[in-house]
Parts: sequence; structure tokens; C-alpha cells
Amino acid sequence: QVRLTESGGGLVQAGGSRRLSCVASETIFSINFMGWYRQVPGKQRELVASLISGGSTRYHDSVKGRFTISRDNAKNTVYLQMNSLKPEDTANYMCNIISSSGTSWLGQGTRVTVSS
Repeated sequence: QVRLTESGGGLVQAGGSRRLSCVASETIFSINFMGWYRQVPGKQRELVASLISGGSTRYHDSVKGRFTISRDNAKNTVYLQMNSLKPEDTANYMCNIISSSGTSWLGQGTRVTVSS
């Protein structure tokens, strides 16, 4: 059973940066999709960044130009670099990986709090 473990969350001041990491417990072959979601209590989960096979990336309008998703295959890790953080970026951030067979894994998340 593959497990995804996120880290890197914490308290940061507005304008600061944070890099989130998501490590898979074992190598996942033929990945179609890697993404970072965020969720605030009482609100719908939203996809903030995604990386699909072939290398294309997409970002939510609210984070374009500030967040960057990347991967390190050798470390079974996907990253989310977050710059110029705003209080509205405060949320629990979860990573999601979907294989070519359609199997989907979602981590528990790491919480990011941005103070004004």
C-alpha cells in the first residue's frame, strides 16, 4: 500500500516562502498525474498545481507566478515551492498521485498558516 507523506508546512509571514514535499513510500511507475490540493475547513478542496506526464504544469489562477510544482523521480518526491505567500494561502495542503492504471493516492496533508 503506497503512502504519501507531506512535510514542510508551518507558520510563515505574508510575503515569505515555503517549500512543501510529498514523498511516496515506494516507487510509483507510470504516473499520469501529480497534484497539490488545498483545503480550508468549510470550503471545497481546490487544486492549486498539477504536473502531468510529459511535463506540462497547470496552476490555479490565484497562485500563478507564485507557486511552482516539480518532481524528483529518484527521491519519489513531488514539491510545491510557494513564494510571496498571502494570508489567503492558509490551508491544509495535500498531494495526490494518479497512476496510468487509474489508481489514486492522497496524502493527509501539511498545514500552512500565513500571518499578515
